[in-house]
Amino acid sequence: MDAFWQSEFWRVFKQNFIEENRWTYLASGLQTTLVVTLLALLMGILLGGLVAILRVMHDKEERPGRALRLADAVCRLYLTLIRGTPMMLQLLIMYFVVFGSVKIDKTVTAVLAFGINSGAYLAEIFRGGIMSIDPGQTEAGRSLGLPYRVVMARIILPQAVKNVLPALVNELIALLKETSIVGYIGLRDLTRGADVIRSQTWVAFAPLLGAAAIYLLIVILLTKLAGRIERRLGQSDRG
Repeated sequence: MDAFWQSEFWRVFKQNFIEENRWTYLASGLQTTLVVTLLALLMGILLGGLVAILRVMHDKEERPGRALRLADAVCRLYLTLIRGTPMMLQLLIMYFVVFGSVKIDKTVTAVLAFGINSGAYLAEIFRGGIMSIDPGQTEAGRSLGLPYRVVMARIILPQAVKNVLPALVNELIALLKETSIVGYIGLRDLTRGADVIRSQTWVAFAPLLGAAAIYLLIVILLTKLAGRIERRLGQSDRG
């Protein structure tokens, strides 16, 4: 046991994580990463769901009105711009251009940037889930005299949400890893916390490997969660 305490591994570990409580950089950074990820995902769900419903309504209508056509055009422009440009560029534009002359919390800026980005991808996921539902169910609801919004809310959406849950978890995993770039606007996330340790100890391997291990552990847990959701959904479908 004495050999372990005198080993090079323990010396490096102690220098990078224990001395001066440097582990707190990773802990506080992880908290920032999780806050940005979860709030951005929530915003993405709301925005993506709205965009998906508007686009589906436009596609379902034989003769969509002017307001619906305008809404669909705005949604298509939003999807094209967000999906066609890098996430880092969107984050920098949000921080230096949109809020360049306004003093706003960096976490709020990051949540808005990632939420808008996530919404564009979730919109297509939700739209695919809605379109995967048998059109006959919509027709049956309408034949009973139910308004389209009631059919969508009570019949179509519950089934669509069930279908897209695994893809939603995958989007959460992607979003978690994408937030590693928030250090470019001065926000201290998990990756930035590891880099702060590196700048103090001049040892790059240990802190960066520690941050990578934390990301990997979270992704493994989320992947297992996605697998469990898929199995339960499969069992309910067979039942």
